Amino acid sequence: MIKKFKISYISNIFLALIVLFLGAFIEYKYQYLSRYERINEAAVEGSSESSQLSKIMAATIPAGKENINFDTFWEVWSILEKTYIDQEKIDSNKMVDGAIAGMTSSLEDPYTMYLSPKDNERSGQDLAGSFYGVGIELGYIDGFLAAVAPLNGSPAVLAGVEAGDYIINVKDVAKNIDEDSTKWSLTKAVDTIRGPKDSPVILTLVRKGVDQPFDITVNRGEIIVESATLKFVEHAGKRVAHVTLSRFGERTTAEWDAIVTEILAQKDSINGVVLDMRNNPGGFFDVSIDIASEFIEEGTVVTQKDRLIEQNFAARGQARLKDMPLEVLINRGSASASEIVAGAVRDRIGAKLIGENSFGKGTVQDRIILSNGGGLHVTVAKWLLPAGAWIHHEGIPADIEVKANSETPEDEQLLRAIEEI
Repeated sequence: MIKKFKISYISNIFLALIVLFLGAFIEYKYQYLSRYERINEAAVEGSSESSQLSKIMAATIPAGKENINFDTFWEVWSILEKTYIDQEKIDSNKMVDGAIAGMTSSLEDPYTMYLSPKDNERSGQDLAGSFYGVGIELGYIDGFLAAVAPLNGSPAVLAGVEAGDYIINVKDVAKNIDEDSTKWSLTKAVDTIRGPKDSPVILTLVRKGVDQPFDITVNRGEIIVESATLKFVEHAGKRVAHVTLSRFGERTTAEWDAIVTEILAQKDSINGVVLDMRNNPGGFFDVSIDIASEFIEEGTVVTQKDRLIEQNFAARGQARLKDMPLEVLINRGSASASEIVAGAVRDRIGAKLIGENSFGKGTVQDRIILSNGGGLHVTVAKWLLPAGAWIHHEGIPADIEVKANSETPEDEQLLRAIEEI
């Protein structure tokens, strides 16, 4: 999960290393090109290269890094520039992005990663729970790109898009795009269909029961994706508050507060709470502590161990739902912050975990915004449950295992949780 606070000391060190790393690259490129007297290229690069070089000359190489040799890097760079068959694909910025991504991947930690400016923007939007787009959950139907689930009240619905529509072409004049989209990847589809507020995008759709493809123009708007929702469900003579947490993002605390207020208003007419964190990939570390603290009155929620110290994070005292019977739903998609909450309420108040074994992500990352708009996620610590377990790669086992069954209309896992309250 991601720690939600300003750049830490460790993060600053990583940021400085990356700046110096790129500085060394640019300095060597200048020397390498001069050696081969590539006068024309030097003339094109012009004063910007000189300006960069002057900044680099003032930099200090970190102690112990003086002997790092970038000869092979620039050797490969030069070979690609001179000999690669499709020169239109030679993009210096993408090549630098790839080099940084390779540096982070060399650590063999899937959670320490470099995000290009575009990918970092999307990551921030996901955590913020809002973005500008048309409001369609995209997917594939019969192998073709399709609108799986348009969001209620979204620009797409207002324009007439329906669930199950195939999207065979996307046209955006401002982006200079008019392309067949039937075989696009989801990433390309999302990047293309999202766009600035009030900007139009034309979707060519194929709909079952309609003879010919047709165009719909959708004016993009702000799409709000709720991270916490509440339904009251009745089963086996009981009425419970079914709270679904899909992520721990920037909007979660406000959405959660509204849910708790509604639960407390109906406290006398419900038998308990089912906290549903199935397929919740995590999010902000501190938000997970806030949620756990609604059920745990005092004591440790989670312990964090970094390179130097071990720190206990205690319940924050609100405990507004401490007297409500609680059961928790988890599955293989429950990771990180959702595992912190699930493990904490199990260890501290004996809540049962129902469903399937969780994912198993027991590390914490700092999210650092870089000068180029990119992002660096750096694993800075591991976390332990109150009873001391580190669940990384292992996950948390369900106390009551119930397999999901997509062939039946019932949600067996939810029904079993209600029965256990």
